[in-house]
Amino acid sequence: MKALLLENIHPEATRLLADAGYEVENRRGALGEDDLIEALNGVTLLGIRSRTQVTERVLTSAPDLQAVGSFAIGTNQIDLTAAARAGIACFNAPYSNTRSVVELAMAEIVVLARHLTDKNTQMHAGVWDKSAAGAHEVRGRSLGLVGYGNIGSQLSVLAESFGMRVWFYDVVDKLAMGNAKRVDSLDELLATCETISVHVDGRPENTNLFGEAEFGRMRPRALFLNLSRGHVVDVPALAAAVRSGHIAGCALDVFPVEPRAAGEPFTCELQGLPNVILTPHVGGSTQEAQVDIGRYTAGKLIDFMNTGSTVMSVNLPQVQVPAQQGRRAIHIHRNVPGVLANLTRVLSSHQANIAFQALNTNSEIGYVVTDVTSAAPGLTRQLSEIPETIRVRVF
Repeated sequence: MKALLLENIHPEATRLLADAGYEVENRRGALGEDDLIEALNGVTLLGIRSRTQVTERVLTSAPDLQAVGSFAIGTNQIDLTAAARAGIACFNAPYSNTRSVVELAMAEIVVLARHLTDKNTQMHAGVWDKSAAGAHEVRGRSLGLVGYGNIGSQLSVLAESFGMRVWFYDVVDKLAMGNAKRVDSLDELLATCETISVHVDGRPENTNLFGEAEFGRMRPRALFLNLSRGHVVDVPALAAAVRSGHIAGCALDVFPVEPRAAGEPFTCELQGLPNVILTPHVGGSTQEAQVDIGRYTAGKLIDFMNTGSTVMSVNLPQVQVPAQQGRRAIHIHRNVPGVLANLTRVLSSHQANIAFQALNTNSEIGYVVTDVTSAAPGLTRQLSEIPETIRVRVF
C-alpha cells in the first residue's frame, strides 16, 4: 500500500508509516487539484497540512484512497462531507501543537506591548532610541480571547501567570480556567479588553469575523492578534485601523491567501507598518509540535487501516474496537433504516459466528465493525451488494 505525504510533513510520520508496511512518497509543497488527482493514483493514505485543498473532485477521483490525515489542527482544507460519502476517513491533530501556538501568542503580546519590532528595526538601521514611550508591561493589562477551545483556554492560563486579567467570548458554553471571566457578546469583549487574540475554527460563518466595524469597536490603541484562520480577518480593514492609530499594533500568523510553497512571493496590506508582526503560518511549527503531530496523525491513519477504529475521526461515526477476533468486516453505508438487518442477513447466510459487533451513525453515515470467527468465501462481495453500501473492507 502507498502513502503520499505533502507539505514537508515531519519524518516521524514517514518512519511510522514505513514501519507499518507502507511505501511512502514525500513532497515538500502543496499540490493543486489536477496534480493531486494524478498523484493519488494507487494511493491508500494521504497526509497534508494546511495548503492542499482536498475537494470533492479530488475525493471522487481517487478510488484507492481510504483515509486522509491533516497533520495540523484544522480540517477546513478537506471536504469532510464528500469524504464521508466516499467512505474516506479523515483525521487531524487537534492537540499536538497547542502549546507551540500558545507560546507564540504570548510572546507576540509582550513584543507588541513593548514595540520591540520597531526597536529592532531601528537598531539594525543604526538608530539608538532608548525610550519608554509607548512601551508597557503586560502585567495588569486585559486580554480578550475570541474562542476558548484548546488554544484559547491554555493561553488564558499562561497569560494569567504573566499577571494579565483575562476575559473570553465563545459561542459554546465553556468552563473558565483560573480567574478568566466569560462575557456574553463579542462587542462586550471588544469594549473591555486592551488586547484581543482570536482562536476560532475555520467554519465559513467565521469569514470576516473581524472587519471595519469590529476594529472600530475595539478600545483606542488596542492590540490585535490572529493565529487561527486567515479568512477570519478583513486584512485591509485591519491595515486601515493600524494606519489611523486606532489599533496600536497587531500580529498575524495566518492570511486569507497564502503561498503554496516556500519561496513563493507573499504580499499583504500590513507590510511595512509600525508595530506589526507577520509570520508565515508557523504557530505550530516547532520541532516538538511537528514530531507530536507526525506521530499522532500517522498513528491514527495506521490504526484505522489495521483495526478499523474511527476514534477521533472528524467525519465518520466514531467506533472504538477491541483486539480483532477472527475476520473483521468494516461496512460503511448510507444511514437509512434496514441496513443492519440486511448486513445480519448476509452474515447469517455465511453461517458466520459473530464475536464482536459495533455500530455508530450520524445523520448521513453508518459505520459497522463486525468480527466473525468463520465465514464462507464471497463475504466481501455480498456485503458490497447491500444497496446502501458506500465501502467495505474485510481483513
